[in-house]
Amino acid sequence: MRISIINGPNLNLLGKREPDKYGNRSFEDHLESLRGRYPAVIFDYFQSNVEGELINEIHNKGFSSDGIILNAGGYTHTSVAIADAIASVKTPVIEVHITNIAAREEFRHTSLIACNCKGSISGFGLDSYRLAIEAILAKHENK
Repeated sequence: MRISIINGPNLNLLGKREPDKYGNRSFEDHLESLRGRYPAVIFDYFQSNVEGELINEIHNKGFSSDGIILNAGGYTHTSVAIADAIASVKTPVIEVHITNIAAREEFRHTSLIACNCKGSISGFGLDSYRLAIEAILAKHENK
């Protein structure tokens, strides 16, 4: 089982950025705990602040991974190109957000990528990633 986690802009600052919203833990630390919890899963991890690099990574992993967990950050609300990239690959993508985007600023209420994703998980902090992993594993078991 191979799961790719792709994080978008500003998520490289987790643990430092607005800890009241995003917590005090870096994503790298969280990823190590996920690897420990799911030893049978190979996790690929990619983070970029650049839209085109995120699209390239979706293309690169979208035909070889069993699932993609995507936190597109602010591009969630603006990027038709990322939505198109998701639609172009065969690997199911789960949209993830650390905060509850529906409870934040109005411009964050619209996700341009959600319509091309298998599902969306938001508002559970870094645990949103674990919930996405569980969804991918459950779908794989039911095949």
